Amino acid sequence: MRVGLLTGGGDCPGLNAVIRAVVRKGVQDYGYDFTGYRDGWRGPLQGSVSRLDIPAVRGILPRGGTILGSSRTNPFKEPDGVRRIRENLAKDEVDALIVIGGEDTLGVAARLHEEHGVRCVGVPKTIDNDLSATDYTFGFDTAVNIATEAIDRLHTTAESHMRVLVVEVMGRHAGWIALHSGLAGGANVILIPEQRFDLDEVCGWVTSRFRASYAPIVVVAEGAMPRDGDLVLKDAAAHDSFGHVRLSGVGEWLAKEIESRTGKEARTTVLGHVQRGGTPSAFDRWLATRFGLHAITAVRDGEYGRMVALRGPDVVRVPLREATARLKTVPDALYAEARTFFG
Repeated sequence: MRVGLLTGGGDCPGLNAVIRAVVRKGVQDYGYDFTGYRDGWRGPLQGSVSRLDIPAVRGILPRGGTILGSSRTNPFKEPDGVRRIRENLAKDEVDALIVIGGEDTLGVAARLHEEHGVRCVGVPKTIDNDLSATDYTFGFDTAVNIATEAIDRLHTTAESHMRVLVVEVMGRHAGWIALHSGLAGGANVILIPEQRFDLDEVCGWVTSRFRASYAPIVVVAEGAMPRDGDLVLKDAAAHDSFGHVRLSGVGEWLAKEIESRTGKEARTTVLGHVQRGGTPSAFDRWLATRFGLHAITAVRDGEYGRMVALRGPDVVRVPLREATARLKTVPDALYAEARTFFG
């Protein structure tokens, strides 16, 4: 049996750990052959492949990024995309495809399986932790650790200069990174996409911290919006192939508003791609490895159209359609806990 692998969407720590686990178990326990598709869905579209075997995956466990490359290619937006994928899979003699990605990449896998009979097994990857069918996605823990370390470092310079520091983190529709890193890093305000914020209230919290002779840290997710209307951000005209606006600018806008309304100096730090680069945390290596082991076992069992997911201590299989049907967002109760420390 020959199994294909691809990694799609934004890169994230732990992708190589999945690839390593799939290949190691697949070769050693099942005698499978493996084909790696380059650059996400662009690989099977263009027939761009690389051979995967045990020597090819040695030493990649602690490496960030992905040895297969990635992209945000959407085959349903490409001319004859589905036909080209099916023809290339047949040409490469690939019997099943393990798809490692987030909402968009796995959404393509779900459609290809349901509508066109492509045999897919999904592995959930996203630093945003916003796939509803799994307790955690790998990559999230590393991103939170990176953001928390940045917040810790920014506290000292904020206090030295007695200025407001706004930290913009990733999170288009879900504020998990902002919530976890903000709470762990002792931020004084945390703003997330799920809860539109009142700018006057934010400025009130900032002013309150200065009265206590303390320089505030404001953590804002890139998708957070004020209560009185949407922002026109600087990259709003740019979209990817899945129709997502390239977000950027809420932190800079917020710092300017805080400074003009409070009279306190404010600066912005945009963490951006730093959050998903570099060495994966121990938890992400562990979780990604387990996902890889269970994904190749699902292929052996013929459980196609499924995604491996973490539920409590167990890795289970859930329908791909369920995994991509809705996003997992921050519940009101969790955000209410964080509000205890605002101001």
